Amino acid sequence: MSGVLKAACVQVNAGTEILPNLQAAGDLVRRARDAGADFIALPENVSMIVQGRAKVLERVKPADEHPAIPFFADLARETGAWLLAGTLGVLLDDGRVANRSHLFDAEGRAVAHYDKLHMFDVDLKGGESYRESATFRPGDRAVLAATPWGGVGMTVCYDLRFAYLYRALAQAGASILTVPAAFTVPTGRAHWHTLLRARAIETGCFVLAPAQTGSHDQGRLTYGHSLIVAPWGEVLADAEEAVGFVLAELDMARVEEARRMVPALTHDRAFTLDRVGF
Repeated sequence: MSGVLKAACVQVNAGTEILPNLQAAGDLVRRARDAGADFIALPENVSMIVQGRAKVLERVKPADEHPAIPFFADLARETGAWLLAGTLGVLLDDGRVANRSHLFDAEGRAVAHYDKLHMFDVDLKGGESYRESATFRPGDRAVLAATPWGGVGMTVCYDLRFAYLYRALAQAGASILTVPAAFTVPTGRAHWHTLLRARAIETGCFVLAPAQTGSHDQGRLTYGHSLIVAPWGEVLADAEEAVGFVLAELDMARVEEARRMVPALTHDRAFTLDRVGF
């Protein structure tokens, strides 16, 4: 890892139709690049947010037919920036969908993709309920991608609650962690900032967390607050609730500095678990 990277998190309010969402996201990517961003990250479900399995399956495409993949490849090539294309719904052979994050280099080459590992199957207060596994097939591999600034560990939204994934990515060589998300408002208010800061502190990594914001199909609400967090846990940028983007300079030397001060990644110990009194 080396140098200083100017990174951007783009915050969008995705609707139900793919092409208008791509156009809106593309405009924000161009603006972020004009502001000096070298690495630009977009949110989960950047190409559409719809509620219900039937509506998702009406719109998703296989990877070789998905309009968003060449769109973002061309956009990376056009801008000359590295581009994390949030996540896209990609139709799989078994009829389910991958919630897939794509990384493109500055020449528009697809250098890595990652399928969300952990499915958001929850029941929140107030009747808000989600069953991601009813439509989406979870991935089965973690992904670490090489970039000019160091390794990028790719994760998505609900993965944020599984600290072991981030520790594994950091120990494998990640210096930046990406967390494109569409967090709900209740969980966002309670946990978003705390979890992202914790993942940065635990791993000594920079964290880029671009997010959806506002009201979507059938009144679904997302929290916003795209964040860029430093390895020591400071929030370098917070997009609050507006559509737009935030920028921060990432001095990659801070990764080694944080890990040198608290080298917790090298202090793993094997242990046994005693259950007493059960």
